[in-house]
Amino acid sequence: MSETDSAKAVLFGITAAQITYAVVVIILLYVFYFVALQLIDPHAWQTRRINARARRLGKRRQELKGRLMGQRRANARRERSALALRGMLERLRLNRSDEGKKAAELLQKAGLRSQDAQTFYLGARMASPFICGLIAYFLAPLLRHDLTPMMHAVAGMGGVVGGFYAPTVFVQNLIDKRKQVIEKELPHALDLFVICAEAGLSLDAAMSRVAHDLGPHSHELSDELGLAAIELGFLPDRREALNGLANRLDTASARGLVSTLIQTERYGTPLAQALRVLAAEFRNIRMMSAETKAARLPATLTVPMILFILPPLFVVLIGPAAIQVMASFHK
Repeated sequence: MSETDSAKAVLFGITAAQITYAVVVIILLYVFYFVALQLIDPHAWQTRRINARARRLGKRRQELKGRLMGQRRANARRERSALALRGMLERLRLNRSDEGKKAAELLQKAGLRSQDAQTFYLGARMASPFICGLIAYFLAPLLRHDLTPMMHAVAGMGGVVGGFYAPTVFVQNLIDKRKQVIEKELPHALDLFVICAEAGLSLDAAMSRVAHDLGPHSHELSDELGLAAIELGFLPDRREALNGLANRLDTASARGLVSTLIQTERYGTPLAQALRVLAAEFRNIRMMSAETKAARLPATLTVPMILFILPPLFVVLIGPAAIQVMASFHK
């Protein structure tokens, strides 16, 4: 075979010219099919795209429907459980007792205002001592086999006590986290209050506007300000609505803000000027808090330094000399 023939043969005896002809024929057939399809039915391509999109939308609709039905079934189960638990609490008269009122106030501070939240909280306080006591009673022998009957009973009583305080500790943890978020966002809310007051808005309108603007950043403070704006509109005594806001937020900054708003309502002092002074005071408080934390840092680092930094340093400095001394004694 000559060099020219070997150059033309590529694979399995097929030349490059034959591959080129085949590709051209396939392209021409595809163009002919597309042109013929357009001549027979000009909207066939669009119809195909619409049908494919309709199938995708139908599949997405079925997925959303299944998800919605799952949520509805979960909500129905939760409502049945809440209804049964509420009936039991009504028979025990816990919802209307002082304990129920305290639970409602505690849950409001945590941002849980629904009736189901109060029902589940009271139910958890009733059931958790028994559940935690049983768990501790049966789990204690597995952790330690040489328990005496007295220690076994003490473990069960410890579980009962821990279960009694567990729901309250959990809700109090939610309240503390919520207070931290509100304390962090309250100076920004005050700046928005000052802008709204200088623009001529009333207290109700300013509070509604601030609640709307704070929504994407702090829904906790936004919800409380929105609720306070609604209460300002229908409660006969505006001070009651403002005091309710202070009780729900339960922070020193919030109480200072509410006191300022009540004074402006009572004495007619300019709202923008009072809020500007209060905002500057809050900034100074935050700056002093940061300086206090920075001043406590050296004292806080003393114990970790003594425990974790100085012993390795002594080993590095004294270790070689100690090894040499021990080697000299052995000789």
